[in-house]
Amino acid sequence: MLSKIPIDLKNINKEELDKEILRAGIIAELDAINLYEQLAAVTENPLLKKVFLDIAKEEKTHVGEFQALLLEFDKEQLKELEEGKEEIEEIKQE
Repeated sequence: MLSKIPIDLKNINKEELDKEILRAGIIAELDAINLYEQLAAVTENPLLKKVFLDIAKEEKTHVGEFQALLLEFDKEQLKELEEGKEEIEEIKQE
């Protein structure tokens, strides 16, 4: 993503806007996590690696914060998340 919101928020109706803003925030945080973990993987400097991994961990917390809000605002998302968990449990039992 690298700082570009993948949708035009001006075209989103007001009822959906907060959910889309949260989704854009989640995408940005996941993008940052990927970047920092990739940079940590290629550096040979132990301090730099440690800092990148620490920052990536903080970004994961941000994902959790945005997701918690999204699940409050979007009950369908909450339901589908639970169904996804159940499907994985079923697959693990096979």
